Amino acid sequence: MRKQIELTVVALFFVSLLTGCGGGNSTAEESFIEGSGAVTVIEISSRSAAPELSGMTLSGKEFIFNLGQVAVVNVWASWCSPCRAEIPTLIELSKQYPEVQFMGILTRDNPATAEAFARRLAMPYPTFIDDSLLIGFKGTLPANAIPSTVLLDKNGNVAARISGEVTLTSLSKLLRKLEAE
Repeated sequence: MRKQIELTVVALFFVSLLTGCGGGNSTAEESFIEGSGAVTVIEISSRSAAPELSGMTLSGKEFIFNLGQVAVVNVWASWCSPCRAEIPTLIELSKQYPEVQFMGILTRDNPATAEAFARRLAMPYPTFIDDSLLIGFKGTLPANAIPSTVLLDKNGNVAARISGEVTLTSLSKLLRKLEAE
């Protein structure tokens, strides 16, 4: 009897680990904070340098972002509904603004699953598979939701962030402003 109780306790412990103590109905989709689409802009005089953005991408190639152009850094995951919804907008804007470097940073996702998703949508820009790159944004505008999109000015400084799904209007407005600087 005692052995049966011990086995039950051990089994319940492992079930609680697997479900995240969420009552057994926890899913990956529920384990993120969805942003509201709020836009934060930093004045030129108050901007700080973004971290170096380089590393392995979903396509298996090394990529290094070089300063000198405006950049859009989108933090996403293939299991995230708002992320999946905004990717077509990001693809369209990357075509409308070829002088802007679009990049992604995959977070909390399986690279093989994300790569298949990116290939299916023909994402024309690189996505880093090392989400430790996000630590470098800690002192500026960190990605505080999934998705989050951080914009860098031509000097490589963090200029703005959209917390949540981007829209064609919100991101276009920021891109035009940064390009005019």
